[in-house]
Amino acid sequence: MRIRNLATFVKVAHLGSFHAASQQLHASQPAISARIAALEEELGVKLFQRDKSGTRITARGAQLLPYAEKLLAISQEMREQVSEDKPERGTFRVGIADTLAYLWLSPLLQLWQSNHPLLSFELTNDVTPTLTHQLQQHQIDLALMVANETLAPDLVVEPLCSYPQCWVAAPSLVGQQQHLTLGTLATFPILSFPRDTHPWHYLQQLFSQCEEPPVVHTCSAVAGLLMMAEQGLGVTFLPEPLVKTPLEQGRLVMIQTEETPPELSFCYSWRLDDDRILPRLLAESGRSIIDVSLA
Repeated sequence: MRIRNLATFVKVAHLGSFHAASQQLHASQPAISARIAALEEELGVKLFQRDKSGTRITARGAQLLPYAEKLLAISQEMREQVSEDKPERGTFRVGIADTLAYLWLSPLLQLWQSNHPLLSFELTNDVTPTLTHQLQQHQIDLALMVANETLAPDLVVEPLCSYPQCWVAAPSLVGQQQHLTLGTLATFPILSFPRDTHPWHYLQQLFSQCEEPPVVHTCSAVAGLLMMAEQGLGVTFLPEPLVKTPLEQGRLVMIQTEETPPELSFCYSWRLDDDRILPRLLAESGRSIIDVSLA
């Protein structure tokens, strides 16, 4: 059923004239008649009675009119909601992994504020297991987090970026020992993201063959891990962009090991039942910033 035919029907019904409807709709009178005829054929009823005295709506037409008006109102609301020209209002809740927040939170928020000036952003920093749970429980609307092949099927997941990782420590902790075996590495305290995160699981696998596994201290904040590492409290591995400045300034040194840590991949995700266009718009604009930086 074509919306244009319904709109024509409503206009004729309100004006009581095919001719008047053709003028307001800027269409020829034969075109107006053809639209009404098509609607009548589709419904199998007569909608108007035309004779020398004018145009009168039939009983079936009067029965259809309120439904047609509702459908037109819904159609208009739908167009307004998905229109790029309609400014978004309200609060949008974003969960972001601390690595991405540390690197990109300021430029991301600046871009989002510029593109959606009437939208309030509620930002949460946390680890991926928590962000996944919050997303599924409708506590956040969009998550930028570590990619995980075990993410739930009720979530939309799109790739965002990947970063190489490296082992680092304060010179005061390791001295000149910048090439360490896993056994020697295990003698130092290890600093890591919390239990059940991707880095934590990697550590469990990495040191599983060691006779004496290392002592592992965890922290959910990148700033905390960097501070502890720079103060010589342990060895850590982090995405290279996080340690670039401390390495250049000599506050940290890079350590070579028998096995290079895997790249850490990130994704953005939202609920499958969220049919708004906003999550994808925000995610895509965020990826545009990160893509430029990686080019």
